[in-house]
Amino acid sequence: MRTVAVLPVKRFARAKQRLREAVDDGARERLAAAMVADVLEVLESIAELERVIVVTAEPGVVAMADERGAHVVDDPHEAGQSAAAALGVLAARELGAQRVLLVPGDTPGLDPDDVRALLACTEPVVVVPDRHGTGTNALLLTPPAAIAPAFGPGSRARHEAAADAAGVDHAVLDLPSLGLDVDTPEDLAALRASGRLGARTAAALAARV
Repeated sequence: MRTVAVLPVKRFARAKQRLREAVDDGARERLAAAMVADVLEVLESIAELERVIVVTAEPGVVAMADERGAHVVDDPHEAGQSAAAALGVLAARELGAQRVLLVPGDTPGLDPDDVRALLACTEPVVVVPDRHGTGTNALLLTPPAAIAPAFGPGSRARHEAAADAAGVDHAVLDLPSLGLDVDTPEDLAALRASGRLGARTAAALAARV
């Protein structure tokens, strides 16, 4: 099955505003870049993924994606994660993908084995919740248009409801490394405590101490 990963990435200057209490502006942008690099490296290492699509308007990410051979989709309006994910899904369909994996750029402890476990699922919709159990940190869709992405607070329930409304089977899969996204100082503390730090993210955090 032709599977494509979609990685939406917000401009670094606008990213991670809720981390301001813990990380200053310059360090926050460097941390955002490091997290994306760690996630992209893992995705590029997964043989089951035919291609990675990066949806972004951030020049640094465009350069990073180009270096790794990822397909870049411009996101000039930055209307949010769901809109960016939809752009990526459309691009994946145009590239002939039969399945898409939507992954955020702020899960820098991403474990390749967790990704492979997710890709082994056969349900049309697979939701990977965040560590709180209410958000969605990854979404696997077969076919790519099985449901529309609806990220944000409470998105796990929205994605499950969308699958029910579409009449397709769905599953919820808890994966430790994908549960650890970084939006708040508390999320950052949880990531540190887990020990699941990508090399670039660990270096970025060490540099700000």
